[in-house]
Parts: sequence; C-alpha cells; structure tokens
Amino acid sequence: MTPNRRALLHAGVSATATLASLALAGQSRGPADGPFASAASNCNPETCAAAGEDFGHIIHKQPRAVFRPTTIPGIAGILRWAAEQGLTVAARGQGHSIYGRVMTEGGIVIDLGALATIHRIEPDRVVVDAGATWHAVLEATLAKGLVPPVLTNYLGLSVGGTLAIGGIGGSSSRHGLLTDQAIELDVVTGQGRQLTCSPTSNAELYDAVRAGLAQCAIITRATLRLVRAPEQVRRFQLSYPDLPSLTADQRRVLAEARFDQLQGAVVPEAAGGWRYLLEAGVFHDGDSHPDDEALLAGLSDRRGSAVVIDFAFRDDANAFAKLEALLRANGQWFNPHPWLLVFLRGSNALEIASEVVAGMKSEDIGPFGRITCYPMITDECRTPLVRLPDERIVFVFNLIRIPVSADKTNAERLVAQNRELYDRIRGAGGVLYPASAFPMSSQDWADHFGVQWPLLRDARRRHDPGNHLTPGYNLL
Repeated sequence: MTPNRRALLHAGVSATATLASLALAGQSRGPADGPFASAASNCNPETCAAAGEDFGHIIHKQPRAVFRPTTIPGIAGILRWAAEQGLTVAARGQGHSIYGRVMTEGGIVIDLGALATIHRIEPDRVVVDAGATWHAVLEATLAKGLVPPVLTNYLGLSVGGTLAIGGIGGSSSRHGLLTDQAIELDVVTGQGRQLTCSPTSNAELYDAVRAGLAQCAIITRATLRLVRAPEQVRRFQLSYPDLPSLTADQRRVLAEARFDQLQGAVVPEAAGGWRYLLEAGVFHDGDSHPDDEALLAGLSDRRGSAVVIDFAFRDDANAFAKLEALLRANGQWFNPHPWLLVFLRGSNALEIASEVVAGMKSEDIGPFGRITCYPMITDECRTPLVRLPDERIVFVFNLIRIPVSADKTNAERLVAQNRELYDRIRGAGGVLYPASAFPMSSQDWADHFGVQWPLLRDARRRHDPGNHLTPGYNLL
C-alpha cells in the first residue's frame, strides 16, 4: 500500500469522494495529483453546499472539498497535503459559527463529526474526541454520576469547536469557562504535526489553542475536568420592572454566592416593551431541599410572578432543546442569526446595557430571541486568549437575535448595527466574545487580543507558517 493510499484510507473520506475517484487514487504518483486531489476534484454538490453554510446563514462560501476523517492521523494527512497545495483548511464541528468562521472559499473543510468517541471516564476527568457534542459527553458522564463543572446552554455544540472559542455557561462565575476545564489537549498543527499539550507539556501551544480560534492547530481530543453531578436543580425565574433593579439583585446574589448557576435576560413582551428576568439554579439531591426563603431574602423582584421549579439535572441541562425543536418546526432555526456577544465592564455595565436596550426594538431581537445580561466573577477565568475586561466582575451581554424571516436586507442591517454597537462597547472598555456576526479586520483582532496578541501571532507563525488554518476569522 502506498503512503498516499494509506493516508486516504486513514482520512475516511466521506461522500465528497466518489467511488470512481477512490479507484483512480491508487494510480496517482505524487501529492499534487494524489488521492486527496482526486477526492477534492469530485466534491459532492450537496455536501459542499452544506459546508458552505453555518448556523448564522449570513456568509456563504463554497469549499473545494469536504473530508470526514475517522482518525487523527487522517486529519494530519489532509493538513500536510493541503499545505503542500497551498489550500486553506477550516475544521468544522457542528457548524455553529454565525459569520462564516468555519468556512473556506475554494479550500478544504474537515468535518470532525465522525471523530466523536468518548474514550475514558475517570473520577475526575473524561477523555473525548473533539467532534463529540456536549450532549454526548453529558450522557456518558452522568451514567457515572459525574459532570463537567461548566456546560454550554446549548449542548448541541461540539467539544472542539467550543474549546476553540472559550465556552460559557450558567456555572462560569464559579468555575470559569470551558477552556479552563481542559486538562490536556491533543492537536494537529497547520503543518500536520500531531502533538499533545497541557500546562506542563507544550504549554505555549496549550495556551494558544484554547480560545485560539483554530489559528495554529485543530483540537482533535480533549481531557476535561469532571465533578460530582447533582441529582436535581431548583430553577428560579424572577421578574423585575427594570434593568437597574435586575442588575442590583444579580450583583447581590453573586456576591453572596447564593446560587450554583446565575444568568439573566431582557426579553421582548408580546404587547411591546421588555421583561427583565433573573434566572438562577441551585443544585441539590433528592433527600435535601434548598431554603427558598433564604435564597430569595431581601430581593426586589415581583414575587407574585416568580417561577420556581425542580428539574432533574439532565432535563435542566437540556432545556434549550425544547426551544430548538420549536424553532426547527417553525423554520426560524434556519433564518439568519446576526448575534452579538460581548463582555461589559462591571463598573459601567448598567449604563452601557441600558443605552443598548433603549435603542433596541423588539423586532431587532425577535419574539424568541433575548438579550442576555448577567454578572460573573472572573477569579476562575485563566485562559489567556479569552479576553475579558480587567475587572473582577464583568457582565455577559449578548444579543441573541432570532429574526422571524430570512430577509437578507434585514440581516445586513443587523450586522451593521452589531458593528456600531461593538465600536461603542469597545470604546467603553467592553470586550468581544468571538462568536459574533460582523466583519473584523486583522487590526481589530490585534486590538481585541491586546497584550496576548503576540502569543497567538507567534504560535501561528510557528505551527501554521503558511497561514492555512481557519481563514474565516481574517486574523492575518
């Protein structure tokens, strides 16, 4: 078996390569016209079209080919071949980018969906392939009575895709981001080298890969921290008349560590205007019950409209799945999603958030959308490339826009609005969370990463000198 033929089989090329191209591949003589080239010249139109879309449905790019490797050596082989050909490469988990970041025009998409094995669960950690979803991880760890300290609100995201951004959830104020839970990472660099990195081995690469936007390496496997799983979550939803009273109570319960999870939102009212919600959860087991009176003491919510419900931990973690099913059924899941996600300085969060909400119309968010707004303590946020305002308390502030139609003009208007809002927020000391829908220049990214920019820039030069990986961010 020739090396090229072996690499092709390791790559596990999916429907992008026809049977005819596979047969021809064994006759090739060199990398330029080898098996990967044969497969790339026969991109299944449906597969390539799907890889030219993402969850945002705003940016569209047509790749040359889509490969679906089943092994890590297969990924390495594809990357070496693509580098030889001068082709850009975008790794794709569940395709939940919202502004074309996991796409490449005329390049290669590596679909990691087949690399999704959960390899080992120990009392304090799980080893899992990057293509696995958080839902799959949760199901596997719950069977052992364990759970990651932080989970995303939407469990349909891939492990690798989340770790390339940061990953935030309701427990982040206690445990930091998902990247802070990564004990060790296996990666393939832009040069096709397979490496393992951690705080004690290839530490520079470890810091450049976590929240590094897949600029110097593709995460292929992760070892993640686990803690004991609670049996139940008591979920509190408290209503407020305005943003000042909401944020004041959020700050109070955060400072007193009353809840295991703390979030909040501004949501459109059916009759117009906004509702202001504090959303929190307390973990408990079946034979113990939280003290509701103590948890809610001194708060200024509209107590008559409070909703307090107990959920099994699994059901609570999967709560977003119900909204997903509804949005898929009514078609809005497939509309553009021009989201804006940022962190505000705690010292001026109320002022900035109030200005943005005052200038927002309910149709800018959509009836099923929301403006998330809640504080978190940054003590446990230790990922260098997760950029946060330089204050102990910051506010997560996100425009989760779910338009009622696929109108392109409206989507473009909201993208332009995002850019205007980002410039205003950045001027006030706010910081971007990179899963946002608006264009960023290379200088924008350098400004975003600030003092950590040399870390990412130098790692890219070292591990992907040809600038092949993940071109959708336009970093360099």
